[in-house]
Amino acid sequence: MKDSSRLFTIGLVTAWYSSNIGVLLLNKYLLSNYGFKYPIFLTMCHMTACSLLSYIAIAWMKVVPMQTIRSRVQFLKISALSLVFCASVVSGNISLRFLPVSFNQAIGATTPFFTAVFAYLMTLKREAWLTYVTLIPVVTGVIIASGGEPSFHLFGFIMCIGATAARALEAELYEPPPVHGSDSCCTPTSCNTYYGRKCSWYCTGTCKR
Repeated sequence: MKDSSRLFTIGLVTAWYSSNIGVLLLNKYLLSNYGFKYPIFLTMCHMTACSLLSYIAIAWMKVVPMQTIRSRVQFLKISALSLVFCASVVSGNISLRFLPVSFNQAIGATTPFFTAVFAYLMTLKREAWLTYVTLIPVVTGVIIASGGEPSFHLFGFIMCIGATAARALEAELYEPPPVHGSDSCCTPTSCNTYYGRKCSWYCTGTCKR
């Protein structure tokens, strides 16, 4: 039983890594090599697929029970999280038009730095001093890499930093109990269903404008 559970977990982690790498490389190919110029529409397709697959996992595969939003506070919380998540994905896709994948991922490595900053600004929570010390070489490495990157593009760099900061903000917003925890109505899979749907609406509204 333990072996099958362990194999299942390994399979999930492998699938997660593979799908993330696959989506990243495919987005880069479409936006840069292939010349597709609609990153917001691409994000809308991404979010629609995310919502649909999460619903299939809940309704058909019965991975977790279907859960609904029970209060206005939870609705507003999920709406705000969806907006931040959408901004993160859109900014990341836009940055892929101008930056190589390797540099894009190097900038993404600064996510813990932004997480620590938002944690302090929002909750006045201070990490151990050793945590801040370990962030110094990461941020320094990105600064050095930015100066020596032959394919550096300022707008792409700004978009990538924005996407990284938005991911960190999303992680901070997602942590408190109203959405995730013992008092929550939403499992991560249920939240993905709501996130994907709302992000699709945000992207559709932006595309129409």
